[in-house]
Amino acid sequence: MAISSLLHRAALALPPERAHDVALGALARWGALGGPLGGPMPRLTTRVAGIDFPNPVGLAAGLDKDARAIAGLMRLGFGAVEVGTLTPRAQPGNPRPRLFRLAEDRAIINRMGFNNGGLAAGVARAAAAKRHDGVLGINVGANKDAADRVADYVAGVSAAAPVADYVTINVSSPNTPGLRDLQHGAALAELLAACVAARGTTPLFLKVAPDLEAALVDSIARAALDARVDALIVSNTTVSRPPLRSAHAGEAGGLSGAPLRSLAAERLADFRRATGGALPLIAVGGIGSGAEAYARIRAGASLVQVYTALIYDGPGLPRRIVSELAACLARDGFASVTEAVGA
Repeated sequence: MAISSLLHRAALALPPERAHDVALGALARWGALGGPLGGPMPRLTTRVAGIDFPNPVGLAAGLDKDARAIAGLMRLGFGAVEVGTLTPRAQPGNPRPRLFRLAEDRAIINRMGFNNGGLAAGVARAAAAKRHDGVLGINVGANKDAADRVADYVAGVSAAAPVADYVTINVSSPNTPGLRDLQHGAALAELLAACVAARGTTPLFLKVAPDLEAALVDSIARAALDARVDALIVSNTTVSRPPLRSAHAGEAGGLSGAPLRSLAAERLADFRRATGGALPLIAVGGIGSGAEAYARIRAGASLVQVYTALIYDGPGLPRRIVSELAACLARDGFASVTEAVGA
């Protein structure tokens, strides 16, 4: 771990997007070397949406947009890796700079704009990747200039479903103009119906924003239940701005990391109430420890995902969270993750 710690510190000295590219390239090469590090932990295996997860700690979409480092990321100890967001056609995303570290706040602001090499190339790489017994999710979205956004999502689900263990439809990024409008009313019902029809037997997840009022939470929950979506991912980045110390605090884009923790936890509680426990929830936002992962699970999450904490804490983070989570479960007498969900 000493070498990986040195490499991590070196990466943090680079500009954010350059560091991201370098780290992803290193993970891609490292993934070809062998299998996962460490053995299975039976207490942490869990079944959600008909999928067996070796542990409930996943990587959120956005880090590996083009499915280039699946094997390397799974070797870190994640129970699941979600790649994307992939759009039907390749697109460059928003102008640079578009990714900002807020180190004083342990946060990131991004306005990437679904930059990716396109659905066909990303799905092909995902199909060829070693999974090391981990679960693979593919996150899909619409092109910025799409004439028919529902058709873009259907194309994404149709292409990804034969390859992925689950497919996520991302209607909650704040960096594609108008995308979040798909979380509302008839637009959401139409989108979900079309994507459910396209997914075959592959589980379909919906990723929602944290910036939602109570009425919209209830509306989304009802639409997801009616459409038989398999899980909700709560939540994406926020456009709100809690008090921040960094000089980059005023940058436009979605905020992730530690300052999102309270808001994401509130939305998780809201969706737990709105769904009555009838729909699995996946908690994202400000999770950087086993204790926080455990708190979200006890608040109703069946799984958790991390991203920003990995940037600051480095490649040892997934194993640490998994180990701490196992200790929390054992301390409180839970034989499995499922027993602790909503406890």
